Amino acid sequence: MARIRKIKVTDGVFWVEAPEAGLHVLCGCPADVVKHLMKRGLIVPTESQGVAFETGPNAILLGDVMLQNGVFANLAEFPVLQMFYRQGMIIPGHPGNTGRKPILMGLREQVESQLQYIYRGNYGLVSEQEIEATGVDPATARDMMRLKLRFAFGRIHHPGDLIDTLFLGGEPVEVMGGVTVRRTSFNVYTFALGEERVAVDLNLGPFETYECPYPLGNHEVRLEYFAVIHTGEGDGWDFNRPSMGSLLVFQGKFYLVDAGPHIQASLQALGIGLNEIEGIFHTHSHDDHFAGLTALIRSDHRVKYYATPLVRHSVAKKLAALLDIEETTFGDYFDVHDLAIDQWNDIEGLEVKPVFSPHPVETTIFLFRTLWVGGYRSYAHFADMVSLDVLESMVTDDPSAPGLDRAWFERIRESYAERSDIKKLDIGGGLIHGVAKDFRDDLSGKIILAHTARRLTEEERRIGSGAPFGTIDVLVPGNTDFTRRLAHEALAAYFPDVPRHGLRLLLNAPLATFNPETILIREGQPHDDVFLILGGSVERLTSNQRGMGLLFFGSLAGEGSALRETVAGATYRAVGFVQALRIPGELYRGFVERHDLLADLLMTQENRLFLRGSWLFGDGVSGVVLNGLVHALQGLSVEAGEAIDIAGSGNLFMVKCGSVNRQLGDEVLEILKSGDFFGEEQAVFGTPTIFHFVATERSDLFLVPGSRLADIPALRWKLLETLKRRTRAVVDDNGSRRIAWHHEYGVNIQAVDIHHKRLFEVTAALADALAAGQDHAKVLATLDFLVDYAHYHFEQEEDLMRCYGYPEVDDHRASHRRLLGQMDGLRARLMGGANADDPEFQEFLKTWIANHIQAEDRKYAGFLNAKGVY
Repeated sequence: MARIRKIKVTDGVFWVEAPEAGLHVLCGCPADVVKHLMKRGLIVPTESQGVAFETGPNAILLGDVMLQNGVFANLAEFPVLQMFYRQGMIIPGHPGNTGRKPILMGLREQVESQLQYIYRGNYGLVSEQEIEATGVDPATARDMMRLKLRFAFGRIHHPGDLIDTLFLGGEPVEVMGGVTVRRTSFNVYTFALGEERVAVDLNLGPFETYECPYPLGNHEVRLEYFAVIHTGEGDGWDFNRPSMGSLLVFQGKFYLVDAGPHIQASLQALGIGLNEIEGIFHTHSHDDHFAGLTALIRSDHRVKYYATPLVRHSVAKKLAALLDIEETTFGDYFDVHDLAIDQWNDIEGLEVKPVFSPHPVETTIFLFRTLWVGGYRSYAHFADMVSLDVLESMVTDDPSAPGLDRAWFERIRESYAERSDIKKLDIGGGLIHGVAKDFRDDLSGKIILAHTARRLTEEERRIGSGAPFGTIDVLVPGNTDFTRRLAHEALAAYFPDVPRHGLRLLLNAPLATFNPETILIREGQPHDDVFLILGGSVERLTSNQRGMGLLFFGSLAGEGSALRETVAGATYRAVGFVQALRIPGELYRGFVERHDLLADLLMTQENRLFLRGSWLFGDGVSGVVLNGLVHALQGLSVEAGEAIDIAGSGNLFMVKCGSVNRQLGDEVLEILKSGDFFGEEQAVFGTPTIFHFVATERSDLFLVPGSRLADIPALRWKLLETLKRRTRAVVDDNGSRRIAWHHEYGVNIQAVDIHHKRLFEVTAALADALAAGQDHAKVLATLDFLVDYAHYHFEQEEDLMRCYGYPEVDDHRASHRRLLGQMDGLRARLMGGANADDPEFQEFLKTWIANHIQAEDRKYAGFLNAKGVY
C-alpha cells in the first residue's frame, strides 16, 4: 500500500496525504475549495468523545501566484476557518485539537500575503484610527471598535499566532512525520516520504478556470422595471447551492448585491454576460460575499461599486493584501460610489439605504425601494447580521469594556424590524449570524430565509419562504422594451458616426433567443445572419486555436464572414440563454454600403480577428471596445537582432508575427511569439522596465496605447497577472541581480513593504540603465520616476506614523528629507555630465533603500504592530 498518495480534486486542486505521518494537504486553494473537498468525501462528518465535528486538511499548499486566468488562485480564509472551528483545531478541549497548528506553506510572498488577507478577513479595519480614516467621528469609531473587540473576545490576534508557516524553495523541506516537499518549477511541487514521491502541478491552461462545485441549471431572465433575481441561499459551507446573494433588475439594468464565489458561473446560468452588470452593492468582505469581485473586474468597463466608506476601505484593504498591491488601486478596477449610511441614497431612481450591521468586519444590510403606484415597492437584503439574543448578550454599561450600549442595541433592533415588500434574511445562527425567530412577527410582505447549509426547521418554514437559484420576485413589472433600448445603445457605440435614423434599419431586425449550448454559427459553413449579442455570453471557438474566447453584450458574431460573403471563420455557441438581434446578412451589407463603412470595416477586420484570438483580448472585451483598440493600433517592423526600445513610449507591444526575446542582461527569460506581449510594466503600471527586448527574426509588432488599456478592467487585470508572474520568474531564475528585494528587508507592515518592493524595482531599473551605459536622458527619466515615487512613499509613511501617534515622526521625516537631498545631488551630478559608471552611484543605489529600511523604518514597525497594524 502506498505511503503517500495524490488525488485530483478538480482542475488546479489536489489532495496529498500520508496517513502514517498524520499529514493531509490541500494543494491549491481557489474559491469554494472546501465545498469540492466535501463533495469528494475528503471532508466528512465524524464523532469522537461524544463531540461531532469534521475531518479535513491540516496543511495548505498555496500556488505561486495569486491570480490564474483572472481569478483568485489562493483563498485560504474558509479552509483555515474549517480547520480552526469545524475540525476544532484551536478549540480548547476539543478532540480535534491535538496541539498542532494548521500549516500554511508555499512561496514566502504568497504565505505572507495570505496571512494579511486572513487578518483582514477576520477583522476588517483593526483600529479606531483606521475607522476614523473612513470619515467616522471619533466617538462612533470608539463604539465600533468596542463592538469589534467583543466579537474578537477582547483581543485582535494576528493569524501568525495561530497558524504555522513553511516557506518553500528549491530544496526539500520537512512538513511533518518525515514527509518533505520541494518546489521543482513554477507552480509545481514534489512531496516525498522515503522512496515514494508524488508531484502536483497547480497550473491552469490558458483558457481553463476553476470549476464550480454545484450545478446551477439554466434560466431565462426577462428585463423588468424592478425585480429581485435570487442567486443564492447557501453559506460558505453549502456545497449544493451558491452563497447568499441577489441580483436586482432596475429599469432594465442589472445590479449585484454581493459577489460570492463563482459569480460568473451564476451569471452564465442566468443568461447574463459580465458586461451587462451595471453595479454591485457590497455588504462586507467575507469571502462568501467577496470572492467574486475578480469576475466583475473582468468586465470591459469599470463596474459601479456601491458601499459605505467603512465597507469600501475594509474590502480594499483585503483585496490589496491578497494581491500585494496598493490599496489606492481599488479605483482602477471599480467606479467607486460611496453611500451615506442610514440615509436614502438616490441611484438614478433606485433608492438605497445602507444600515450598520454588527459583525466582526465592517458590514451593512441594505434596503432598496422605488416609487410606484400606491407608494414605494421595496426589497431588504440582510446579510450578514447577528441574532438579537447574541447581540443583547454583548450589551454593557461599562463604556470602556468590549460590547455595545443599550441605546445602540435598540437602534439595531429597530432597523431589523423595518417593513419591506420582500425581505431576505441571514439565518446562519451562531455568534455572527441571524435567526428566523427574530422575525416571527415581522410585517414584511414576504420573508426569505437564506445563508444556511441545513434544511429549514418546521418553525422556520412557518416564518419564511425559500428562494431557489434563478427564481424571480417582480416588484414593478417592465412595460418598456428594454432590450430594444439596449440594442440601440450597442449599435450607436459600434457605429458612432451613423445618424439615429440610419441605425433604425438594423434595429428593426428581429430579436432571437437561443437555448443554452446552441450553435449560432458553425465554422467552415455559410451563414445568412449577423448576431448582435444583447444578453448572455457566447463562446467563440476555432479549429486552429486551443481554448475559447467569450463574447458578451455589444459584440457582433459573424460580421467578417457576412461582409465578405464567405464561410464562417469560427463557431459561435451559446453558453446559457442568449438574446441577440438577428440581422440578415443582406441587410447588414446594405447598411454598411449606404453609410460607406465597408473599407474601414474590412481594413480593421483582420486586426480584430488577431486580437480576438489572443489570450489578452480573447474574452471580456465587447466589439465596441475592441473596435476602439483596433483603431488605436500602430504598426512597427523590426529586423532580426534589432533591439526594441520601449522606454517612454507609453505603449504595450504585441507580437503580430515573428519572435522577440525578453532578456535581463544577456539572459533570455522568455521567447515571445505571435499573440504575446511585453512592456506592460511601463505602459500600464508606470514602472520603468528592467528588461531588454531583441527581435530574433524579422517581426511585425502592434503598439497598443497603455492609456486605453489602463481604463479597461478586464485587460488591466490580465496585465497585472502577467506582471506578477514575470516578476516571480525573475526572482526564481535570476538570483544574481545586482539589486533585489529580500524578505529580511520587510518591516511587517504590508502597505509599507509594497512601497519598498516598488522602490527596489525602480532602483533595479536605474542600476540596469547605468550599467548598460544608457544615455543621460533615459537615466534621468528613470531617476525622476524614482524620486517622485520616493516622495509619495515618504508622505504615506509619515501620515501613517502621525495617525498612530508615533513619537519620533519628526526625526523620521528629517531622515526622509536627507535621502531626498542625496537624490537631488545625484541628479545634479548626472546633469553635469558625471560618469554614469561612477562606483559612488552604484554604491548609493545598492544601499540607500536597504540602509534606510534596516536602520530607520524598523524603529516604527514594532510600535505600529503593537497597535494592530501589519
